[in-house]
Amino acid sequence: MTKPITVLIVDDSAFIRQMLTEMLSSEPDIIVLDTASDPFEAREKIKRLNPDVLTLDIEMPKMDGISFLEKIMALRPMPVVMVSSLTQKGADATIRALEIGAFDYISKPVFQQTRDTIGILKDELAEKIRAASQANIGKRLISSHTAPASLVVPFHPHGGAKRIIAIGASTGGVEALREVFLRMPANSPPIVVTQHMPQYFTKPFAARLDSMSQVNVSEAVNHARLQEGHAYIAPGNQHLKIVRIGSDFVCTLQDTPPVSGHRPSVDVLFHSVAEAAGARAVGVILTGMGKDGAEGMKAMRDRGAHNIGQNEASCVVYGMPQVAFKMGGVHVEMPVADIPAAVLKICEKKESEL
Repeated sequence: MTKPITVLIVDDSAFIRQMLTEMLSSEPDIIVLDTASDPFEAREKIKRLNPDVLTLDIEMPKMDGISFLEKIMALRPMPVVMVSSLTQKGADATIRALEIGAFDYISKPVFQQTRDTIGILKDELAEKIRAASQANIGKRLISSHTAPASLVVPFHPHGGAKRIIAIGASTGGVEALREVFLRMPANSPPIVVTQHMPQYFTKPFAARLDSMSQVNVSEAVNHARLQEGHAYIAPGNQHLKIVRIGSDFVCTLQDTPPVSGHRPSVDVLFHSVAEAAGARAVGVILTGMGKDGAEGMKAMRDRGAHNIGQNEASCVVYGMPQVAFKMGGVHVEMPVADIPAAVLKICEKKESEL
């Protein structure tokens, strides 16, 4: 019989502790060992109970969740699922938590939620707890939050080929994308990114990448023409597609239904890049649960794009890259730190070599 996953819930709200306990206690393969109302109580219970996974509130008395998470990742790295409010303040703090090493996050339950909404949140929490218990935690490659000059990969394009770099990511993607952008040069080909994130999260995430990268990173807007040295992040709750208008590649945003369970969807982005750019594109699929992006990456390869997948050893969750590789969409897998140099080497090829 498989050993059940043990969880410690840390939250200053008795209501939230009760809600999360009830959600997880109905799962046969998950056991809630205990709860804690603040980080100091949590620290003692972590030592005594040795849980597999921690759920952690961001705003707590005595010590906030971010400060406690930093201590956890420094002294005892373990899978942590943050419990975050879907607000601008909550988004900023959650993105910081993911950079520090939190596995993932869920939205905080509220009194007004319907039974159906609670059911969806329950399933999401259980899925993330299971994935967290199997994740590669604590493999941080760079401690710096700005790009040292020696880290940035030089780019020497030849010929007149306009290239596009298309990236998809999910769980673990905040840290993986940081590793990529720290290495990208100011004259990089335009980059388009779909990272699974809700509304309010993508704009501060783009701002954080922008602050640490030589590339200009922003949330994508409708009709924006892709420019060298710029990166465009799909907004939360909107699909990002690329279309070709004359010699330009242009962003379009859509509110159409979720694809592969997500909006924004990596599949939507990759399919559009396959259609618009063909062999001028380079595809990258990074860490994440599920299979979003696999079909789109295969479509890109079929249209002549060269695609790279993050390898299992450097993934927090080897889900999306694994499915894309098995479907035949990925040419080569490699550690996330090696991806920027490999992508830029492909982009340096002359137009006659495409």
